[in-house]
Amino acid sequence: MEEEIKSEFKNSGFDLDEEQEILSKCVAFCINCTLSPSYLVSSWEAYYLNRQLNEPIVQNAEMDGFLLHLQNVKKEAIIKEETGLHSYSIRDVEMILNNDEETKDNTPGTPTDQYVYSTAHDSTPLTHGSVFSSGNPSTLVTPFSKRTDRFAVKFSINTMPDVENGKQKPNHENNDIDEDDVVRKVTPRRRCSLMIHESGPKPGCRFMYDRTEDKVNALENRIREHTRALAASGLYEEPTDPTIASQRSIFAVGMICCDGEGHLNEKSIMLQSSADYSGGECVRLDLQRLSHFSVFPGQVVGIEGHNPSGHCLVASKLVDSIPSSVSEDEDLNPAKKRQATGEGNQPINLLCKQRELSMIIAAGPFTTIDNLLFEPLVELLAYAKRRQPQLLVLLGPFVDTDHPDIKKGTTDRSFDELFRFDILRKLEDYVESMGSAARVLLVPSIRDANHDFVFPQPALDINVGDLKSQIACLNNPGIFEANEVKVGCCTVDVIKQVSGEEISRTAADGKPIDRMSRLANHILGQRSFYPLYPLAESVPLDLSLAPEALQLSLIPDVLILPSDIKYFVKVLNGESEGLNSIKCIAVNPGRLSKGEGGGTFLEFDYRGPDKINASIVGI
Repeated sequence: MEEEIKSEFKNSGFDLDEEQEILSKCVAFCINCTLSPSYLVSSWEAYYLNRQLNEPIVQNAEMDGFLLHLQNVKKEAIIKEETGLHSYSIRDVEMILNNDEETKDNTPGTPTDQYVYSTAHDSTPLTHGSVFSSGNPSTLVTPFSKRTDRFAVKFSINTMPDVENGKQKPNHENNDIDEDDVVRKVTPRRRCSLMIHESGPKPGCRFMYDRTEDKVNALENRIREHTRALAASGLYEEPTDPTIASQRSIFAVGMICCDGEGHLNEKSIMLQSSADYSGGECVRLDLQRLSHFSVFPGQVVGIEGHNPSGHCLVASKLVDSIPSSVSEDEDLNPAKKRQATGEGNQPINLLCKQRELSMIIAAGPFTTIDNLLFEPLVELLAYAKRRQPQLLVLLGPFVDTDHPDIKKGTTDRSFDELFRFDILRKLEDYVESMGSAARVLLVPSIRDANHDFVFPQPALDINVGDLKSQIACLNNPGIFEANEVKVGCCTVDVIKQVSGEEISRTAADGKPIDRMSRLANHILGQRSFYPLYPLAESVPLDLSLAPEALQLSLIPDVLILPSDIKYFVKVLNGESEGLNSIKCIAVNPGRLSKGEGGGTFLEFDYRGPDKINASIVGI
């Protein structure tokens, strides 16, 4: 049979990578599934074409996915032939085996003549520690379930006593004690208010229709807005054309760009001014006389200096942010604010004190790379049930396009089904068990396989029935207010991308500036969720949709910037020029899962910029 299978593969134009091992598996497939070698190879051809594999080589790494494909085809054929056949999932089996006596009386009888065991439509995580309502541990053991050091605090900032919010620190030191001791239950919290600022594209919008004109206009508008703001501040001279030769000191506003295609360096910095002043022309920028600076492509800056030759602007001062006195817009257009559904019907005494907010913030992926069981999400929701935050903020990706099973197409469910049954259903169970005080906010990612691949990105379009007042969705990027605490979110890894393009110089005798704080300050100083240009290749920017969605129209109290860079919590005190009166808390909760193990999330209590309790917790 091995020779026959090998011959069939050769006749179809396929070479075998690890020949002996692949042939052994193929023989096992044929015997177990009663397949002929010719049928097996024709099935491989269909699998090969559907998965869009690159080369006509049968890889041993693809055989497990091919086996799953064969089993599903066989199962579907059986179900078509046997119309009375009933298919059960793992959840049904666990429910029947583990339910108590009261439930058993109401459980439908299990067919004894025909039974198919299927995981095709339910991948409920099977972890240690009572995933199912019965509390009985499953026999399936994954690398994630065998982890140690659960719920350990990796980093914390606490500027208020624990007794103020009636909670005690969980004991994270002993990994052998019971989970209820690790995560102590706290007094239930009151419901928080929730207001969403709507400035992004709507769900179902058409995209990929942006033109070069849209990009030019968006960049030009950024330069013009910065020019107007700096002129209105009264701190600087009237901006002029930086390309004109002049012996006297001038003030100009423009965008940092590079004179070539490589990375920015001190010799390649150019300044592109507005079309109103220079017709969009660029001039070389010399920063040698500055003791410190931090610039990146796309950054709009103000430059004080002189240009004696007309070819090079020699800077004596660099202004990298808009003064806060003219940039803060506390009262956004009311038409662009949306109160969460049902909020207006809540009595005032049910809402928590204003300017006080407790959150748990987690960024995807929400499952490990070795399976689609979403074990980290289950553990996070179990933790949230005990800590009882007013708001649970979950940032995508939810169904990650970088997950091996999604990349290879080895899952037999649609992306929408994965999101609906493995993410949304768990969140519905969470809010139902927590009561009406619990709220969840979902922010999508451009890595979400079940959502539009565009940036800025519309909110997820979900249907949660009666729970729509508790489970809300936000654009990416977006701003919301909870208990009058303003929070900005962006799931694109702008911190990492700006970090890779930025060049800086620190003063020899000056105070060292933390690099993560400096990068986060760029977002505030530029008043943009994504100030980088040219943008990273992975970002599908479409400026024809809603360019205003990228604008950071106010300085938020909390700025959430999930990144692959190490987690952080930074109190931004305005290291950028013009931000000295601004205080904002920038946070990166890290990723909830990393590889086959757990990652981190953030538990955050806010009572003002000077009263916070933030803990980065390992899942």
